[in-house]
Amino acid sequence: MNHLPLIIKREYLTKVKNKSFIIMTFLSPLIMIALIALVSYLSQINNDKKRTISVLDETGYLIDIFESTENTTYLKLTGLNLDDAKEIVKEKEDYGLLHIGNVTSLDDVGKNIKFYSEESPSLTIISGLERKVEKRLQEIKLQKDGVSLEQIDASKTSIDIAQESFDGEKSSKIDNIIKLAFGGIAGYLLFMFIIIYGNMIMRSVIEEKTSRIIEVIISSVKPIQLMMGKIIGTSLAGVTQFAIWVILGGVMLTIVSAIFGIDMAQVNTPQQEIVNQAMSAQGSDEVQAMAENILTAINNLPIGNLVVAFIFFFIGGYLLYSSLYAAIGAAVDNETDTQQFMLPILMPLILAVYVGVFTVIEDPHGTVSTVFSFIPLTSPVVMLMRIPFGVPLWQQGLSLLLLIGTFIFAVWFAAKIYRVGILMYGKKATYKELFKWLKY
Repeated sequence: MNHLPLIIKREYLTKVKNKSFIIMTFLSPLIMIALIALVSYLSQINNDKKRTISVLDETGYLIDIFESTENTTYLKLTGLNLDDAKEIVKEKEDYGLLHIGNVTSLDDVGKNIKFYSEESPSLTIISGLERKVEKRLQEIKLQKDGVSLEQIDASKTSIDIAQESFDGEKSSKIDNIIKLAFGGIAGYLLFMFIIIYGNMIMRSVIEEKTSRIIEVIISSVKPIQLMMGKIIGTSLAGVTQFAIWVILGGVMLTIVSAIFGIDMAQVNTPQQEIVNQAMSAQGSDEVQAMAENILTAINNLPIGNLVVAFIFFFIGGYLLYSSLYAAIGAAVDNETDTQQFMLPILMPLILAVYVGVFTVIEDPHGTVSTVFSFIPLTSPVVMLMRIPFGVPLWQQGLSLLLLIGTFIFAVWFAAKIYRVGILMYGKKATYKELFKWLKY
């Protein structure tokens, strides 16, 4: 008699009715939203902070470029030496003092600029000051060479090389960023799902083994059915928990933003400020062209292929690793003993993430990316990162077949260990022992 549906139902209901599972299902989004809201609030406070920067320009070249903004006020000092300027800034407790020392040559101006402050200044502030000074010095040097500001502005040229395939499909530099983002998110979700719920399967096996309840269950159920029931039941519980997290997290994020007036976008304030500065330096035509490139990049994504591939590779990768986690759980008596067996499982996952991030974006169809997208232990992550860049269907199919074949072998391998290991007590398993169990 096939007891697999009953085992799946039992595992699923046992997980979702567990008090800790219920508490963490509803508490985790609360904690995450609270942390995001706190970081956003603190970033927003930091972004709204009023700063006063005193400027002592002994050269006279740069004093006119410092114009006050909503959050930064530039106080221009004249007729003072450096020591007096420092004392004034310290007494007024201003943000800092920018000193531009007097030099005989324009080439030496950049070597005699210092920013004095009580504490370490913001990287964004220093970067902004450097850009202002660099731009102004370049203009002054060109003017001394007889080039007017109008000629300087007219000489500026923005180059954006258009990209198009031989089949006429247009793309842009932003395409790689969008494609990597989609592939990275898919690979990261799989990585986290395997880590979280693979460990849950392993702990479940260990708990039943140590409580000796497994001896009763195994009398009427085949070990492979019990193992597969645990894997599928736990994964369904994980999908349920993840769906609740997404829905509850989205609702709570909206509520917190509306009630407390917190702008969640402020989490990345320094990066956003740099982006805003870069976009403000561009013309409206360039900004519009960038927006069009982003839309084109999204339209170029093989959405249908991504969705189908994500489902199959996600399921295949999770089942492959879950069977190995179940085998480890059956081979040991407690979680402490699992450490010696965890590294061989985690290493391929970590390697897949590194290959995906550092290799796929640079050369998605290169030898390294292609090879690792066929290796079953890394293919679920690497192939999902490659697909947005356009992978032939035959490669996806071959990779999926290899993954399924490896999963079947892993199930056989894990079932052998599981069948013997769940009834072994008091003896610490070694790799040599596991090899013996395969012969039983």
